[in-house]
Amino acid sequence: MKAAIPSGASGILSSLAESVFAAGVGFLASGILLAVLGKDPIKAFYYLFEGSFGNVTNITITLAYASPLILTALTFAIGVRAGLFNIGAEGTFYVGAAAAVAASFVHLPFGLGLLLILIAAGAAGAAWSVPAYLLKSYRGVHEVISTIMMNNIALFAMQFVVLDYLLDPTRSDKSSSIPIDARFPVLISPNLSYAIFFAILVCLGVYYYLWQTPGGYELRAVGLNPDASKFSGVNPRKPMLYAFLLGGITAGLGGAVEVAGTFTPFAIYTGLSNLVNFGFNGLAVALIGRNHPLACVVAGVFFGALQAGASSVQILGISFEIVEVVEGMIVFAVAAPQLYHMVRSRMK
Repeated sequence: MKAAIPSGASGILSSLAESVFAAGVGFLASGILLAVLGKDPIKAFYYLFEGSFGNVTNITITLAYASPLILTALTFAIGVRAGLFNIGAEGTFYVGAAAAVAASFVHLPFGLGLLLILIAAGAAGAAWSVPAYLLKSYRGVHEVISTIMMNNIALFAMQFVVLDYLLDPTRSDKSSSIPIDARFPVLISPNLSYAIFFAILVCLGVYYYLWQTPGGYELRAVGLNPDASKFSGVNPRKPMLYAFLLGGITAGLGGAVEVAGTFTPFAIYTGLSNLVNFGFNGLAVALIGRNHPLACVVAGVFFGALQAGASSVQILGISFEIVEVVEGMIVFAVAAPQLYHMVRSRMK
């Protein structure tokens, strides 16, 4: 007699099969596009994966791309668990990065400087999420509108902060660099640091909070059925506040990871050019990971692989814009099932 598969395991296998099928559809559709454009899709995908996992250096670049994306993905994933569409990770990411650079001006012994940077970035991210919570909780402003507005405010506000307070005195195109002893230690090569383990640790912490604590249970309960939760005595404002604060912390930490833990020059370029789209890409990562903290790690590596392999595909003479379209088709196909389930649940 075959052993029965537990419902939880069955659900995981079903989601995995759905994701694999969706990924196949995405690769097939993008392959057809490449063929129509006169390019060899087999070679394109070969170079895509070779540029992501072909050697140790490429793997480190993939993981370096993934590290901040894992953290910004948590912002959206936590919000969805609470019944929110928090798309404010982009702006909060800017705020966290700026706070990290500012905190690095305080020179502390090895380890303590990095700790201060992470605390500053997380606190700044949490503080930046408060207005969206207040507008939602007390004025009924939808979080999509408020977080989009906050993203734009953060973009220009942090440009001002970098230009007026954090600018490198020897250069006019970037902020001051974070000192070596305040950065994440290098792991394998300068491309990758221990920031990847920090991102995974944060995911584990978020998972533990959501599934192993009373506060996390309330947060998920409100997201699943706010009316029933309120009837059972749960004040919906409290879980909502925790969702905004926790999402702000993770996005802020993502900004710190990007300027203190990856292969960027450990600074912020004026115009925030090296920080753009990490928050929005994190939303796609969350959808790919089915808004589960642990699955966001795998989804982040998947998205990081696409980013890392993009330059290799251009060897075939495929323009960067076409590579971006191919990536977008793959990501959309993989994220579409979760997006469909989210919209369907909202329409019930």
